[in-house]
Amino acid sequence: MRRPTLADVAAVAGVSAKTVSNVLLGRDGVSEATRQAVLAAVAEGGYEVNLAGRGLASGRTGRVAVVVPNVYQPYFAEIAERLILALEQHGFTTMLRIGHDEAAEREAVLGSRTRDVDGVIFCPHFVIQPGDTATPQRPVVQLGGGATSRWDCVVMGEREGAEAITRHLLETGRRRIALVWNAGHGGAPRDDRFAGHLAALAAYGVPHDPSLLVSGSDWDRRASGYEAMVALLRSGASFDAAMCVNDAIAAGALRALRRTGVRVPQDVAVTGFDNTDEGEFTVPALSSVSPQQEQMVASAVGMLLERMAGHTGPAREVRTGADLVVRASSAPRRP
Repeated sequence: MRRPTLADVAAVAGVSAKTVSNVLLGRDGVSEATRQAVLAAVAEGGYEVNLAGRGLASGRTGRVAVVVPNVYQPYFAEIAERLILALEQHGFTTMLRIGHDEAAEREAVLGSRTRDVDGVIFCPHFVIQPGDTATPQRPVVQLGGGATSRWDCVVMGEREGAEAITRHLLETGRRRIALVWNAGHGGAPRDDRFAGHLAALAAYGVPHDPSLLVSGSDWDRRASGYEAMVALLRSGASFDAAMCVNDAIAAGALRALRRTGVRVPQDVAVTGFDNTDEGEFTVPALSSVSPQQEQMVASAVGMLLERMAGHTGPAREVRTGADLVVRASSAPRRP
């Protein structure tokens, strides 16, 4: 059976072969309606882009690297899937890389192992040091993490989200809010989520109690949430809510509370952050913060496409919001 050609796709879409090529290369000057018609014709006919030929003709490979710290954490797995599907809509294939430690993250973003891609979108965890003067060999967009002037970045509404969920807990009558966090070496966190939490406490005149800050051996595993909650319970500290740094940590904390007979939310309310699918299926269902993943991904992909199309302006910063998602795990106490 004959494989469909660029001309076949053009005939189905009702455009020229040059227009089809422009769409597949992600070039500007093509209307959204035309782009969608071309992509539909590609899907209908089963046309496959010859990456080698396209690379020779345009200097591009049609491939983008997506870099995340891991895929066992539901948030990063979901973000990676969203990015892959969004890039696919623009005719790009993807290479998924795991930045499992500082060296791996740096190599994926700045090094030679992603040399055969047109651009990189990465979710940072191991911060690339400010003194690192290495220059990316391709356009780079950072999705999440702190703001940077080094490259385009999308900053999630971490402070707004943490402040909103703390206010929610306070409004349901909780006053002893434990933080199941990733404080690192025993010190107080220095991130936007912690700042948002403190701002909400101050607005209600509730002092922060450092004894209610606990962390596990890792920052994003369910086992770490379990471990941290067990330690908090054994400490004898009095608390009526547990605000967890992410949904995975919250899932572990819920299990520890359940196994020790602490009722959620009657005795202790529990909240997470990231609003991953997992939160809908915990027992009880988990209240969380949605950092507007869809908007984050759309912004990151949009900026990368502009860079790959030739935009050379200074690094840009897009800030997204955060939505409070209230479920049963933080319901008000019944009289």
